[in-house]
Amino acid sequence: MAPAPNQNSSVTALAGGLAAIGIWRLMAVAAPHLGALILMLRTETDFGSRICFLFTWGILNFLFIALLRRPALSGALSLTLVVVLVLLSRFKHDVVQMTANFVDLMVIDRDTAAFLLTIFPNLRWSIIGAGLVTLPLMYALWWLDPFRIRRLPAAAACLACTAALSAYAFAWPDEAWRGYYDDGYLSKFARSGVTAVSDFVKYGFMESDPAVNERLKVPLVDACHPAGRRPNIIMIHDESSFDIRQAGGVKVPPGYGNHFKSYDGVERTFLAESNGGPSWFTEYNVLAGLSSRSFGRFAYFVTRIASGRVERGLPLALRRCGYNTLSLYPAFGAFMSARSFQTTTGIQRFYDAHDLHAKDVEPDSFFYDKALKLMAEQASGSPLFTFVYLAANHFPWETKFRPDLLPSWKRPGNAASVDEYLRRQAMSANDYATFVAALKKKFPAQPFLIVRYGDHQPEFSPQLLDPGLDEAGIGKKLMDYDPRYYGTYYAIDAINFEPVKSPAVMQTIDAAYLPLVIQEAAGIPLDPSFEEQKAIMLRCNGLFYACKDGAEARRFNRLLIDAGFVKNL
Repeated sequence: MAPAPNQNSSVTALAGGLAAIGIWRLMAVAAPHLGALILMLRTETDFGSRICFLFTWGILNFLFIALLRRPALSGALSLTLVVVLVLLSRFKHDVVQMTANFVDLMVIDRDTAAFLLTIFPNLRWSIIGAGLVTLPLMYALWWLDPFRIRRLPAAAACLACTAALSAYAFAWPDEAWRGYYDDGYLSKFARSGVTAVSDFVKYGFMESDPAVNERLKVPLVDACHPAGRRPNIIMIHDESSFDIRQAGGVKVPPGYGNHFKSYDGVERTFLAESNGGPSWFTEYNVLAGLSSRSFGRFAYFVTRIASGRVERGLPLALRRCGYNTLSLYPAFGAFMSARSFQTTTGIQRFYDAHDLHAKDVEPDSFFYDKALKLMAEQASGSPLFTFVYLAANHFPWETKFRPDLLPSWKRPGNAASVDEYLRRQAMSANDYATFVAALKKKFPAQPFLIVRYGDHQPEFSPQLLDPGLDEAGIGKKLMDYDPRYYGTYYAIDAINFEPVKSPAVMQTIDAAYLPLVIQEAAGIPLDPSFEEQKAIMLRCNGLFYACKDGAEARRFNRLLIDAGFVKNL
């Protein structure tokens, strides 16, 4: 009879083998996984997100093992990538209130690097320094690593983790509103990778019908012949502004609400496509005259994607009618490819915060004064389109912006952030009245059409509108595009000019129709694309993307693609 195996001797042999390897080499293998575990517990908040974290961690580790065969170095490289992702995601959230997702990699461009190097001029040296420190450490791990793992099992494990992550992401897809939460960095990034790649394979960056029978005519350069005098047009981006009386129980100062009325005394509703943060959604709407919602989960990057691709919009239509075009932008031009996008839509002279010598956030009066100066430099003979992009009413409202301004302000008695929001709205209204008075004084004989709009509601508006809802309930209403959460205002004013009456100047319009409304009010003949869009507007009663569950927008996008207005999407 064979003797029973001696378990003590097996354990002793294993311990002896591990001792022979050395504690430092074993720690080199275990430390990255321990670091990842701590990071997961600190950043992932629920069971599902932690499962996604583990699947993603497995993908990274097994991928590097399949390439390098060394588990210690593979773990260190994986941990480095995860830490970098977390840091970049937190930085992005601090800047634009949204964490990083996979589409950031899909649309990375020169403007992204330029923006980072602009706000962090020493970043390139930090990257070089980090590389000089990291490379020797990685070499040391290569030398210390005592294990070698076969490539085929590692590749199979990587594919298994990828399949598991994909199945989870398809079963429980990431919800876009979760991106505004400052947590779950790796899990949200990984899940967005699955859904973003799937959506891109299905319809590319922008939804459109596969084919249509109609065709748009390409407008002729000299085919615009307005019947009357062309007014100078000023379009004003009123940051985060809406009539807060939509929420019950908010106390407002006397006279509140006049700022939202047009020259005819009517207050009109503007349905934006974002709430609380991404102003560039509306920037895309009012310049291109199209819907950011057509980009699906890529909508957050709409101006970056549209840059160089969407050659259609209000500035181009006005240039066809002899207008010069000018834009004043309150941030760096590389932010979300603003300079490149606006140039694509027809802006000839673009001035960003650096060009305007803006210091951090400036009051509205700063941009109005700059606009007056630039308009005065305009050569006479051609009308001017000026886009004034304001920023003073941007979050946060927990701190008092420029307390030296509006010293007579008295708090109505709401929460501190709401009262600060109302104070900034009062500042905006005063600065706008001063701007209109200056226009009349500096350009006494010139006609002006001025159109203002609120780009989105402030981030606290859902809690005011529905105080009884929790985060999930508010998130569902945002995903369903509840108009109460997206309604702001648009107003039309005029100096030495009578706005043209048009059925397009409706009580409520989707943001994408504002370029059409401006051209109609100014008496500008429409090019074929805007003629077609006007027909959509009238039969859809001011709705665009929401009309027929997106069918009208998809059809119109295909018409623009076939006519050459939209390329490579």
